[in-house]
Amino acid sequence: MLEPFRVTIDIRTDDLDLNGHVRGPAYLAYADHARWECVWAAGVDPLALKAGNLGPVNLETTIRFRRELRARARIDVLTRFAWEPGKVSRVVQEFVAPDGAVVAEVESVSGLMDLESRRLVPDPGRHWRKYASRPDVLGLS
Repeated sequence: MLEPFRVTIDIRTDDLDLNGHVRGPAYLAYADHARWECVWAAGVDPLALKAGNLGPVNLETTIRFRRELRARARIDVLTRFAWEPGKVSRVVQEFVAPDGAVVAEVESVSGLMDLESRRLVPDPGRHWRKYASRPDVLGLS
């Protein structure tokens, strides 16, 4: 199995709540950033997707908080795509502290929407594979 895609993020002070913890929406922003970096690393040009009348959509997101994350911390966000039969895929992301502890997990259910019909396309992995120069980064062979 391919190693997960890794992005390092420095926690910013403006991502904190009054308790000094990272706010929930910041975790989602970190996860989005890491997913898009993974897509870029796979060689997918989002403008080419759009030109092909395709757009990624997020259908569901779950955050699991495991350990406190505070200002000026540095974390790695590990991203793995899991391809399923049908119209959706899963993206599993672990937020890992320098000591190796998983501080949070974000799991997303995603699809690719046909921008004309406004419906999810079947077998989204097939489409991602078509646009990726390195589909292995997305867990596709």
